[in-house]
This record gives sequence, C-alpha cells and structure tokens, in this order.
Amino acid sequence: MKRQTFLKSLVGAAAIAAVGLPAFAADTIKIGEINHYKRLAAFAGPYKLGIELALEEVNAAGGVLGKPLEFIFRDDQGKPGEAVKIAEELMTRDGAVMLTGTILSNVGLAISSLAAEKKYVYLAAEPLADAITWSKGNDYTFRLRSSTYMQAAMLAEEAAKTDAVRYATIAPNYAYGKDAVAAFKKALIALKPDVEFVAEQWPALFKIDAGAETQAIERAKPDAIYNVTFGGDLAKFVREGGTRGLFEGRHVYGLLSGEPEYLDPLGDEAPEGWTVTGYPWAEITEGPGKAFVDTYIAKYDDHPRIGSLVGYMTVQSIAAVIEKAGSTDSEAIRAAFADLPVSTPVGDISFRAIDHQATMGAYVGKIALKDGKGTMVDWVYKDGADYTLPDEEVMKLRGSGN
Repeated sequence: MKRQTFLKSLVGAAAIAAVGLPAFAADTIKIGEINHYKRLAAFAGPYKLGIELALEEVNAAGGVLGKPLEFIFRDDQGKPGEAVKIAEELMTRDGAVMLTGTILSNVGLAISSLAAEKKYVYLAAEPLADAITWSKGNDYTFRLRSSTYMQAAMLAEEAAKTDAVRYATIAPNYAYGKDAVAAFKKALIALKPDVEFVAEQWPALFKIDAGAETQAIERAKPDAIYNVTFGGDLAKFVREGGTRGLFEGRHVYGLLSGEPEYLDPLGDEAPEGWTVTGYPWAEITEGPGKAFVDTYIAKYDDHPRIGSLVGYMTVQSIAAVIEKAGSTDSEAIRAAFADLPVSTPVGDISFRAIDHQATMGAYVGKIALKDGKGTMVDWVYKDGADYTLPDEEVMKLRGSGN
C-alpha cells in the first residue's frame, strides 16, 4: 500500500472511531428482539419461527434498503429489569437500529419507558395492555397486535346480543388482566347499560388456585363469565370449572382462549361453546391467510399458532417502516410509522398516527371439538379499526404522549 493511501485509511478509521459506526454502514440491518423464550416457550417458540419465515422471504427479495434484515434474539426470562438491561445492550453494543418483541405487558411497558427515554423506536409486537399505546404511550412506542380494549370490545359486542345480565370475571392480577376486565366492562355497559358485575377474581399470574376461583364464581350465580386467564392458568380453570359444572347453562367469553397455543394442550377437554378471540388456522380456506398457513406448514411440518402470525407480521411491519423511512435513523423510523400501510396475512393494516396502534383485528368465534381437539368455528375476522375509542378519548388518555 502506498504511504499516501495508507495515511488516508488511518484518517478514515480514526474518524469512524470518533463518531461511532453508523447503522447504515453495517452489512446488515439489525433489529433487537427481546422475549420470554424459555418462560413462555409455547408462544415464543412459534413466534420466533414466524419471524424466521418472514426474514427468509424479505431477504430473498433483496432485503431492506438493499441490505439483509437480521434479528438479534435475546431472552429476558420474563423479567422487566432484565429486559431493560438487554435493550440497552442491543442499542449500544449490538448495533440494533430498533427494538421489538415481548409478550408480557409489564415487560413491554418497561421497554416502552426506556424507548421514550433513549428516543429509540420500539415495536411492541405482542403485549396487549392498553396503557402501552394510551395512558403510558409515547412518541417512540408502537404496537402491532390488536389491544386488550379492541379484543374485549369485540367480545362485548357478542355478549350484548344475549339476555345475560349478571357477569363474573376472572383475570390474572397484572397490567394485562386489569386492562382486559376494565375494557370489557366499559364496552359492554355502553352497549347494554343494565348489566352488572357480581364477582371479580384476580389470581396471581401462573399461580391460580382454580378450585377456589371456581367456587367463588359459582357462589355469585352469574349468567355469564368473562375469562382472561391463559396458558397453564387457563388449563387449570377449564378443567376445574368443567369438573364442577361451572360453565353449564352459562355464556362464557374468553379473551385469547381460542388461540392454538392454549387450545392444543387441552385436547378433548377444550371448552365447547365458549365465545373467544383466537386463531382458526385450520378453518381459513382462501386469500393471504390461507397462503401463510400453507407456507408455514410446508416450511416447518407443523401448523401455525397465533404467535407464528404475529412474528411474521412483525417482520413485515419492520421491513415496511424502514423502507418508507429510507433510513435506519431513529427519528426517520419514528416518523415513517405514522399511518404506515402493511399488507399481511390478515389483510391490509396500518399504524394509526394518533396512538401508534396498528389496526390488526382479531378472529372471533366459538370453540368446538373436531377430531378430539379444540378449534374455532362460526368465526369472523373483525377489523381492529372498528374497535377503538373515539379520537378525543384517545387524546385524553395519552396526555402529553403523541
């Protein structure tokens, strides 16, 4: 190497070291993905597979801004403090241009707060608590999946069609559960003012005493039950309630209870007749939804779960926003999210400028047994754009957030 060329290279290297390597100089565009891969493996595993399938497709088509898209997967053990520590490492050490992930709402809220402080974009893929986009919403946090309020409002719409007046609720005692009960109450009372809530049960997350909870609800003699438990808690509640006859002659509404992650483990104990939100993958017979199911099965020799769909759509959303931004700069990505359109397996969605909530909807139907396993029947897909609060209420909830 000539001396002059060598000196120029040294000057260039020093300049880069002085200001830090910019994201656009990397060989790949890195996204920091934080999740509870061990603690909630039944959901996080399929979610990761959905991400990897979409990454293959995006990169086979040329990547984003001409570069491959890469996800850095990190496990936070379901702990907010660990998630924040990992997020800081992803931002400062690993070169991630934005963050995504999380399932538990308390973890999502912790990362959201950090995103606002550091002015770093965070796409909350899965956590559903309304606070993420409303009361604790901020300029740098966006959410993909339909919120607690949106899905609860869909179920309330179905509940209002019945003659049930006395309702009992059961939900895990943390942000998501509390928001889910408040949302269902608000939406149902608006549609049917004469309803009353005669019992509220708040088991600790993943520590449910299903026998005691079932007895307490039975004592209240409700006409209908609104269930928000999930995972192992849901399985215990279904089995105990079924054994004690709690669900007989009563309407039961289950938030997320129709998701394969939670139905599959129940086998022939799946609670027939419940009205639920979920994912009827086996019943989708046409359009982009069917194409996604077929591609996923061909790739993994297994059927998709709702986590698979959310993971896949997470990559689609991130690829779309970076392409629109034309840059990996945080401010450019943040601005590009406003009214961002994305074509997905559930149809076209967009991210609302007013509250950063995507218009992804949800499937609503009833649980039935087919071939000894639970599935959703008589379902409809409800557009998330039709199930949110009026703009003036949203603005009040967000306060100084945008």
